[in-house]
Amino acid sequence: MQLDSNQWNLVYNVFSFGLISMLACTIYTLVSQHRVLPKYRNALVMSSMVTFIAGYHYLRIFDSFKHASEGGKVLLDASQNAFNEAYRYVDWLLTVPLLLVEVIAVLALTREVSRSLIMRLVPASAAMIALGYPGEISSVQNTQVLYGVLSTIPFLYILYVLFVELSKSLDRQPAGVAETVGRLRLLLIATWGVYPIAYIFNIVGDASASSFVTVQVGYTLADILAKCVFGLTILKIARMKSMAEGMKDDH
Repeated sequence: MQLDSNQWNLVYNVFSFGLISMLACTIYTLVSQHRVLPKYRNALVMSSMVTFIAGYHYLRIFDSFKHASEGGKVLLDASQNAFNEAYRYVDWLLTVPLLLVEVIAVLALTREVSRSLIMRLVPASAAMIALGYPGEISSVQNTQVLYGVLSTIPFLYILYVLFVELSKSLDRQPAGVAETVGRLRLLLIATWGVYPIAYIFNIVGDASASSFVTVQVGYTLADILAKCVFGLTILKIARMKSMAEGMKDDH
């Protein structure tokens, strides 16, 4: 696939931006541990893990894109030096379950409730990613549609758990926390919604340079919102709960 100089530079710079965003967010959430009570620090550790894992995979994606490029042409076939889209799915398989566990951890729910939510959310998120990958790499439209539909089923179940089951546990949260969690869930829907849009674009769009650029830019920007902004919101919730429980503001 031949990219012009503007398209190649855009993808290159967006990958670079994704990498530095993940690394910066990792450092910030790590050094912010002292700003919350100890019982909420696990949530920040998970947030750091998410962005660190994503940062590592963006380094690999960045490197793969450079090695797959020659004179603006990007190899997308099955050859050894072709651009490797699988790095994204390995990243999502690890980070998406952690993102959901972050939400449960920062709310400090009872052990029974937390365990129940985690045992439902983690398998569903793993199934969503695993079922999406065969469709992503396939060039057969029927296969793409089949796995797109199959991966949507666990996605809808995750939304049910987050919006119905989790809501039952928000009544006893400090002032402002329930509203922030509500915005967090909307952020999750908004950012996760980019992924199926890009997936559908792969199905209905032609295999052109502009299609490749649109999908890569869309995935990267969604990753930044779903991991960095999500992680910073988790920090905000942890701070709110710490302050409500008597921790003094150090600023």
